Amino acid sequence: MKKYIKQLSAIVIFTMIFHSSCVTNAITGRSQLSLISDADLQAVALVQYKEFLSTNKIVPDANSNTAMVKRVGSRVAAAVKQYYTSKGLPNALDNYNWEFNLVDSKEVNAWCMPGGKVVVYTGILPVTQNETALAIVLGHEITHAVVGHGKERVSQQLAAQGLGALGGAAFGSNTKAVNIFNDVYGVSAQYGVLLPNSRKQELEADRFGLIFAASAGYNPNAAVEFWTRMASLSNGQKPPAFLSTHPSDEERIQKLKEVLPEALQYYHPGK
Repeated sequence: MKKYIKQLSAIVIFTMIFHSSCVTNAITGRSQLSLISDADLQAVALVQYKEFLSTNKIVPDANSNTAMVKRVGSRVAAAVKQYYTSKGLPNALDNYNWEFNLVDSKEVNAWCMPGGKVVVYTGILPVTQNETALAIVLGHEITHAVVGHGKERVSQQLAAQGLGALGGAAFGSNTKAVNIFNDVYGVSAQYGVLLPNSRKQELEADRFGLIFAASAGYNPNAAVEFWTRMASLSNGQKPPAFLSTHPSDEERIQKLKEVLPEALQYYHPGK
């Protein structure tokens, strides 16, 4: 009986934390759990990001592929800023200090941390094949960051472990909290995001990622061809790291086709 009461109490506490700490995302319109501020999350992200860069081989700026990553990333980031401004949120991303790096790795992967720290692995370039498909990838990963998917997942894990809201130094110095961050973003494991995104988060990243890429002047129709190429990589084997936390290729392609008409409204060739 005591064990049952203890479990029930934990559920009640979790429910109270969840409902009292939810905020409505101004872009997606969806309610998200928020137990940590953007500033605190980004402070920890910056530390882990610098550690990642110090232990991995960064492709020099002089390399043409690095130049492409930076060029495409900057255009997509500018489009994100423009989109937020059009929604009456011109200062929402003022604390983002965008950086784009190409890492020499066979992993088929890319990710974006809170605060705009973006990494692309050379292993994904043979699959993207061109700037447009790369923009599709970056739009998707950047969306995860700017609409707070990582923050939401960190908050869920904090609540699940009974840590509640942690602010400032309390988050950065709490071993459990930092471990949660590393589990969510997986930087220390080298392979990008480890914990799976929810279906809602993935649909949001696909939808707004296409809008951002299209707003940056890249044809969103390229998304279908890119994900078809990605699907051909696995062939029933263990999927690339970039696919390990995403829905099935068939589901993704179908959903992408459904949101393409909306994204195409933002696409202006020659921009």
